[in-house]
Amino acid sequence: MGNFEIVAHRGVPEGVPENTIAAFQRALELGADAIEMDVRLTKDGVPVVFHKFYLDETTNASGPLFARTYAELQEVELLGGGDSPKGRRIPTFREVLDSLAGRLGLEIELKGPEPEAPEIVAGELQRFRHLWDTMEVSSYEPALLLGIGQRCPGLAIDLLQRRSEEWMKLDVVAYLAIQSGRLADARAVHLHATQLSPEVVATVRAAGMEVHSWDVNDADSLRLMQELDISKFDTDNLRLALEFRDGLES
Repeated sequence: MGNFEIVAHRGVPEGVPENTIAAFQRALELGADAIEMDVRLTKDGVPVVFHKFYLDETTNASGPLFARTYAELQEVELLGGGDSPKGRRIPTFREVLDSLAGRLGLEIELKGPEPEAPEIVAGELQRFRHLWDTMEVSSYEPALLLGIGQRCPGLAIDLLQRRSEEWMKLDVVAYLAIQSGRLADARAVHLHATQLSPEVVATVRAAGMEVHSWDVNDADSLRLMQELDISKFDTDNLRLALEFRDGLES
């Protein structure tokens, strides 16, 4: 089986910052089926693409992103090596959609936790209703996904499940995935590669949800995707994943 979709997690940040149009463009050029991005709100409610709560070593600033207005965030510079030019800014969600929608698949992770986030993000997505079949919205928070689903009926909604705590066995993993997925009215649940087994996948599918995966970054994890017939996964090692799929198809 080699028909899975490969999602470049935060793009391909080779010489450019992650979660930027340049990183997403690089993923497109290399042959990714889709890219994953992280969406957060500024203090004044502008959705931007950035992973962490805090402005970190990838920027020339510090402090929480949510404490800055969009105008203030424009003074923050993203840092990157190689061919990353000076003056690169954290992109808005709108800029990423305008640049990439329709060119490859988009996995939009809604970080939250603001209750108004679904309405704001859905407002941006409404402009691209004709491309919803190339998009999915994912989140760890079922309430945020419900909000998106209510405002964007027909758009794929996927629940992300956090890594397992040490005490969790796989029966709990499957049970949490199903019940949290039901809370979100999710199409699919995204499980870490370490949470997967034939029994887990079969149990979740029997409950009416598909299983996708994340953090699929090595040969063992890629073989597991093949063995369990996982149709879609996120990776930080796009080149390896593409080589693996090409080997299956040759």
